[in-house]
Amino acid sequence: MKKKTIWTIAAIMGISFLILLFLQLKYIREMVNMKKEQFDESVNRALYQASRNLELNETLQYLEKDVNETERKSYKKDSVGTRSGNPDGTVQFSHQYSTVGKDGTVFSSFELKTITTSPASKPKAMILKSDKGSISEASKSLQEIVKNRYVYQKALLDEVVLSILYSASEKPLRERINFRMLDQDLKAELMNNGINIPYHFTVSTQDGREVYRCPDYTDEGEEYTYSQVLFRNDPASKMGVVKVHFPEMNKYIYSSVRFMIPSVIFTLVLLVTFIFTIVIIFRSKRYTEMKNDFINNMTHELKTPIASISLAAQMMNDKSVTKSETMMNHLAGVIQDESKRLRFLVEKVLQMSLFDRKKTVFKKKELDLNEMIENIANSFSLRVEHTGGKIYTDIEAVDSTIYVDEMHFQNAIFNLMDNAVKYGKPGEALDVYLKTWNDDEHLCLSIRDTGVGIKKDDLKKVFEKFYRVHTGNVHDVKGFGLGLAYVKKIVQLHSGEIKVDSEYGKGTTFTIKLPIIKD
Repeated sequence: MKKKTIWTIAAIMGISFLILLFLQLKYIREMVNMKKEQFDESVNRALYQASRNLELNETLQYLEKDVNETERKSYKKDSVGTRSGNPDGTVQFSHQYSTVGKDGTVFSSFELKTITTSPASKPKAMILKSDKGSISEASKSLQEIVKNRYVYQKALLDEVVLSILYSASEKPLRERINFRMLDQDLKAELMNNGINIPYHFTVSTQDGREVYRCPDYTDEGEEYTYSQVLFRNDPASKMGVVKVHFPEMNKYIYSSVRFMIPSVIFTLVLLVTFIFTIVIIFRSKRYTEMKNDFINNMTHELKTPIASISLAAQMMNDKSVTKSETMMNHLAGVIQDESKRLRFLVEKVLQMSLFDRKKTVFKKKELDLNEMIENIANSFSLRVEHTGGKIYTDIEAVDSTIYVDEMHFQNAIFNLMDNAVKYGKPGEALDVYLKTWNDDEHLCLSIRDTGVGIKKDDLKKVFEKFYRVHTGNVHDVKGFGLGLAYVKKIVQLHSGEIKVDSEYGKGTTFTIKLPIIKD
């Protein structure tokens, strides 16, 4: 599949997932906003009803108080002669009533009278059989009773209203409000409106002076406070304010969208899985391309020694060619050298295969790194000097003992040196600098060259298997792309670490750190 096709599919699927996730989040936000509006409306309605109940309770208290006082006064007046009896058995009731203001002004005065009746004067049967005039008279009497009762009750209410206006509003809020009953009303009204979560409330004056605070008051959730005016028809200076907040309001609101959380999580999981799949596809595609390059390089690398061996064998078998001892020795040498080269290439591939399967067994022993570096420098001196350059060694390590597998570790350093020589600048002298030193807990080795260097894009990939830095022609530098992967694997298996620094056009430095083996 072409890379463009993969990118197109990835873009369509990615945009689809993002749009789906956006719609889910938007839906959750809308639901939260709607739930918040419902919550606000319910709380405000509950606070309003609670404040109204408070006012009704105060009115009821004053009404009961006034009725009780009026009845007590009426009974007292009756006991001193306001109720009169006539010789004929009729009884007349009379009540004098007046409304007095706070300053003593009389606002209204009336006398409440009942009808003078003689209970036994007329039996019910006689009333039923009487003429229309008698029925009309009885109806008027009943209307008069109802009217008198209405006037009486209205006068009571007028007096209660005046009492509230001129006396109740003069009391401080602490005396006017039963805070326990207010708490009960708030709880009941909130439950009636579907809100059953903990709340805290305070009561304060209109100018902000706090009068009461509930016993379990906390500041949590105070940023969302709901207020309601108490005694809103009183003068502004006499009004109160009840403030309520809910510590678990957010939890209550977001509880309505919990069922959407799994959907969002699954969408995110699918999105991450999709991205991971696309990354794997591109990585597999890159590995495929690298393996194809590896196969091409391997074919090219193996073809040369095979061709040389085949040509030498053909010449040895050709009877038309004069076979002197010198020629036979030369052909045997070619076959031997090319066979060694062929075996080296095959072993290089097999080594990485063994490392992947974790079947390699190291034969570790203590060696001196300084001595190993000197020997390797001598081995590569001819190749480096052939370019016009030189190998410089700087041996500073004091604790230079390492515990490694000699063959593998030496091969790793050989690979680094071989890369330094292969990637030198064409036609220019190559200098290689080898240095050893100690830090607090490590023995360090660096190999620096003045070759072509590595680009930043390639720098982080050079330790990957089959990866080769392209220089225009795939085959202008021999190799399989396994050398640095092999070096990193060897260093890691010896509890060390390796890093590379390079500046394109100026050279590359490989630094290896190994644990110190102290006597």
